[in-house]
Amino acid sequence: MPGSPLTRRRNPHRSQAWSFSGMDYGSSRPRSHLVAKVLVAASLTALCMFILRQSSTSTTDLFAHRQEGVMHVLVTGGAGFIGSHATLRLLANGHRVTIVDNLSRGNMGAVHALEEIANPGMLQFINADLGDRKAVDEIFKKNAIDAVMHFAAVAYVGESVAEPLRYYHNITSNTLTVVEAMTAHNVKKLIYSSTCATYGEPTKMPIVEDTEQVPINPYGKAKKMAEDIIKDYTKASSDLAVVILRYFNVIGSDPLGRLGEAPRPELRHMGRISGACFDAALGHIPELKVMGTDYDTKDGTCIRDYIHVTDLVDAHVKALAHASEGTVKVYNVGTGVGVSVKEFVEACKAATGVNVSVSYLERRPGDYAEVYSNPSKIFRELGWKARYTNLTESLSVAWKWKMAHPNGYGDARSNS
Repeated sequence: MPGSPLTRRRNPHRSQAWSFSGMDYGSSRPRSHLVAKVLVAASLTALCMFILRQSSTSTTDLFAHRQEGVMHVLVTGGAGFIGSHATLRLLANGHRVTIVDNLSRGNMGAVHALEEIANPGMLQFINADLGDRKAVDEIFKKNAIDAVMHFAAVAYVGESVAEPLRYYHNITSNTLTVVEAMTAHNVKKLIYSSTCATYGEPTKMPIVEDTEQVPINPYGKAKKMAEDIIKDYTKASSDLAVVILRYFNVIGSDPLGRLGEAPRPELRHMGRISGACFDAALGHIPELKVMGTDYDTKDGTCIRDYIHVTDLVDAHVKALAHASEGTVKVYNVGTGVGVSVKEFVEACKAATGVNVSVSYLERRPGDYAEVYSNPSKIFRELGWKARYTNLTESLSVAWKWKMAHPNGYGDARSNS
């Protein structure tokens, strides 16, 4: 190894300086032993530092330079529920992944779980805020990104009504920052996480991609604005390849039990109904609160389309494979079946085996009565179709993970 201590050790002209075999050098013997020990220690230290530097440089180079046959995907919000499941799938498909998350809603425990699964040099985590333009630019500058899956966003309807400016900053402005960084660093593929909330409350069901977008809460409005930014930019940049996926209500967890949903305790009152139902079944909260029983639906409660997170991730993978230059494709990602909140609660009771207490309250501001999808376009163009459509079975798998992780991932940093 040129220039290393081992090379110097083989130099015949300096053999006495390296000798520590116990040969007798007269009165200088103790000094010779001391010098030899010091030199050996120094050389071993230098060798270790050299190896560590080489290892560090090698690992960094894997993310800083493109590798033939390996796609490097930047996953914003990769420590969150959906983003972590997407990262899991990307790693399984042989992609290199850089997660960017500020952990305001993400879970470091999910990152640790992914690190245990990932092969060396295939996953890195960067704690950064997408609102920091300089930090975002540095991420793109230092990493050879091939594609972006943009999940990062605050995503609670009620919270968006109470804190609208936060949602416009976090969703709309941050998406603009990501697209600008992609432009500056010649990254051409974007899979954007949008929502059925952009449609508002259509008069006709099911919802198709051409249904008029008239959002009725700041969350949906912020997402629609972000969509418009992406669409307008793509018209001016013919080589950008974009797929916008409009999610319906996401449930479930990894079928193999490696990841699950672990919302922060302080956000439980705003989270998904599945998480709230599990928290009630575990006794974390005294009861499940259902908002609104006077909607114009079959049983008075809201009707939603519940899509399994594994199916949702599969749609992202197919979108990544089919994204084509100079186009923006938009797809609904749902099952095509509407389920009422009361029906969901009964499925949750069956999945958990717990007769959860339920209280029925007034409507939540910004909610809409009935929303479910027509997913025929994504099936026709990408070959995607929801597979995990049995609600009770999907909730049973998620409940199994929850029972094994009653306090989330068990990492104090992720549950504080």
